[in-house]
Amino acid sequence: MSWLPADFVHPVHVPVPGTDLHLRPIREADTAIDHPAVMGSRERLWEIFGPAWGWPAESLSLEDDRVDLLRHEREIAAHQSFNYALLDAHESALHGCVYIDPPERTGADAEIAWWVVDELVGSAQEQALDALVPRWIAEQWPFERPRFLGRDISWEEWLTLPRTA
Repeated sequence: MSWLPADFVHPVHVPVPGTDLHLRPIREADTAIDHPAVMGSRERLWEIFGPAWGWPAESLSLEDDRVDLLRHEREIAAHQSFNYALLDAHESALHGCVYIDPPERTGADAEIAWWVVDELVGSAQEQALDALVPRWIAEQWPFERPRFLGRDISWEEWLTLPRTA
């Protein structure tokens, strides 16, 4: 069985209610706004994602980020995994990301994680994104058992689960 139905069409623009932010699939062309967002929040992001993903490396260069975003763009086109950028109305700044991936660990049919830049931690925008993501996944994605990493299971607990075959 494939991870997603063959006829599934992924969303391409998702407004975040009550904010001027929206989600859209990330692209290689976003490197110039992604890199400062990631590196500006690197220490906190490493605490969250580092043990599981080894990301973002302290040495993440602009070119490394460009290559990573190109990989994400290709994976999105192939429906292998999804990385959505959290952007302002003019798409002049990246404020975070949402990842929707096939499960690496047993017990779920998708694994979802997200983050916002340090400046938005604790803000109304972060709260709006936190409210949106589970609802959006339930309403627009074909999953029956999504797992929200760092939300309904800690990253530490997730790392102890058996890997999928």
